[in-house]
Amino acid sequence: MKAAVVTVGDEILIGQIIDTNSGFIAKAFDKIGIGVYEMLSISDDRMHILTTLAALQNRVDVVIITGGLGPTKDDVTKTSLCEYFDDHLVRDEQVETHVISLIEKVMKRPASQMNKDQALVPSKATVLFNAVGTAPGIWLEKGNTIFVSLPGVPFEMKYLIDNEIVPRLIERFERPYILHKTLLTYGQGESYIAELIEDWENNLPEFLRLAYLPSPGRVRLRLSARGTDEELLKAALEAEAAKAKAILGDIIIGFEEDETIEVVLGTLLKDKKLTLAIAESCTGGRIAQMLTSVAGSSAYFKGSTVTYATESKINVLGVDKGIIDEFSVVSAQVAEAMAMRVKQIFGSDYAISTTGNAGPSKGDADAEVGTVFIAIATPHGVFSHKYDFGQPREKVIERAAVKALENIYQEILKN
Repeated sequence: MKAAVVTVGDEILIGQIIDTNSGFIAKAFDKIGIGVYEMLSISDDRMHILTTLAALQNRVDVVIITGGLGPTKDDVTKTSLCEYFDDHLVRDEQVETHVISLIEKVMKRPASQMNKDQALVPSKATVLFNAVGTAPGIWLEKGNTIFVSLPGVPFEMKYLIDNEIVPRLIERFERPYILHKTLLTYGQGESYIAELIEDWENNLPEFLRLAYLPSPGRVRLRLSARGTDEELLKAALEAEAAKAKAILGDIIIGFEEDETIEVVLGTLLKDKKLTLAIAESCTGGRIAQMLTSVAGSSAYFKGSTVTYATESKINVLGVDKGIIDEFSVVSAQVAEAMAMRVKQIFGSDYAISTTGNAGPSKGDADAEVGTVFIAIATPHGVFSHKYDFGQPREKVIERAAVKALENIYQEILKN
């Protein structure tokens, strides 16, 4: 069974906003055995919408369209659907009552005619009630394809996918099982890993596929199984993951797609009842952002400082100016002093610090662009490592942040 996702909106095409809807829909469909065959972003243009619908007709089983359902003149999805389905708009009384109530309760004002017109829907459509917004979902069918139009607002789209679309598709279609198991590796590159597991990969069962998903400092290995026997697929995934783990050893730090390094580290800190603090310079708060993106991180993350300028390292953290003058602000000595000071300030068990030149210029230090020192303060002392993360600037920051979390994870595992 195949699906296509179409996002409508000039704001996506000019880079004003990033399309996150397609990824959410793809994940939701993958869980119920529906593969996304195609993703498209198109303009708020009647002919563009019509030609896209025609191109997808009978090529896929389900087309999910997001965006263009608002009340303003630039939102043309509904009228385009009416043209494609030779239909007209009618007023849905339940939706109109909901819109009026929502506007009056939330916005504290009377609903305008433009607001009320959100209740206009194609007469042939099945209306999907949107309890969290004003634009309802629209379900239409033509030939062998279901067309579903949803609001582009992410939380409204998610509500309708979870509560209306997925249950209807599960009830209507027989679907294969699509299962995944993702192995998370840190510290080695994609090509190195590929060489290690080449023989294992070549001997995978034909219903299993392996994908390499590299990112700075880490590679995710996703095993995918597709078939009609769920228990067989689960057993095969577990068996093959165990074989890969035996080959790769301790560079595998966990399993499953959602277990990023920040999640795995957080679990380890909670299990061991340990706390962590951060002092960042060149990473600019990226490490703290990664840690706090995990729900419940307040149980182990004490706090952080972003002491970007040299004087802030002295005045905020209390790093000895003499150390900076003697060794340079980008040095092992300064990184270690930062880690020790932030550990003391927050009273944490462990601390991480970063100092380096992310580029494009050298700033206050003589170290080459891409040079980063990462220090770890432990209950027993402090140590640091020097890295050359190259360029560009974004790559340096991302790789340094991931490497810092990898380092602290490996250090805590030892104890």
